Amino acid sequence: MIRVLLVDDQPLIRSGFRAMLDAERDIEVVAEAGDGDEGVALARAHRPDVALMDIRMPHVDGIEATRRIAADPELAGVHVVVLTNYGLDEYVFHALRAGAAGFLVKDVEPEDFLHALRVAARGDALLAPSITRKLIDRYVAEPPRPSGVALGELTNREREAVILAARGLSNDEIAARMVISPVTAKTHLNRAMTKLHARDRAQLVIRAYESGLVAPRSEV
Repeated sequence: MIRVLLVDDQPLIRSGFRAMLDAERDIEVVAEAGDGDEGVALARAHRPDVALMDIRMPHVDGIEATRRIAADPELAGVHVVVLTNYGLDEYVFHALRAGAAGFLVKDVEPEDFLHALRVAARGDALLAPSITRKLIDRYVAEPPRPSGVALGELTNREREAVILAARGLSNDEIAARMVISPVTAKTHLNRAMTKLHARDRAQLVIRAYESGLVAPRSEV
C-alpha cells in the first residue's frame, strides 16, 4: 500500500486528488494539510511514502516544507513530489534543489499522475535528467564553488557518470558512452549520490552544477 500525504491550501484541489487516489486499491491517503508547516508535522506523524506538495502556499510554502522534510534523517523515506500550475519554472527548480524527487503539473492526465506517484513511491527517478538539466541551464547563471571535498571523494568513473547524467543521458546511454553495463552505470551513480549527499538523481544533477563539475549552457 502506497501511503500519501496531500499538502495544498485549496480544499477543492485536495478533494479532487483524494477522490482519484481513493479509487486505487494500492494507494491510501493518510492525511491532508493546508500549508507547509502542517504538512511537515503530518509527514513526521504519518511517515508517508509520498508527499504531494503544492509549491505556492501561504505561511510556509512548499519549497520550505520540502527543505525541512529533506533535512530530517527520520523522513528519508518520504518522497516529495511538488505540484505546480506552471510547469518548468524557477519555483520548480528551487523545489528540486530543496530535495523534491520531482514535480507534476496539476492538469496532468490521471493515468500519468498515478504512474508518477507509483514511480516516486518506489524511490525511482521521477524526472528525466534532461528535464533537470533544462531547469538548471535556465536558472543557474553562476553556480557556487564549494571546497571540493565531496567531489574529491568521487572516483574518476563516478565523476564521469555524474557528468554524463548532468548532461541529460539515461543510464543506458551512460553505459554505452563509458563502455560498461547499465547496472554498473547505476552503481556509479548510486555511490556518487551517497558521497554527494543527494537524495535522488535530480539532486545529483543539481549538485554537479552547483559544484562546478558541469557548467550551465549560456545559450539556453
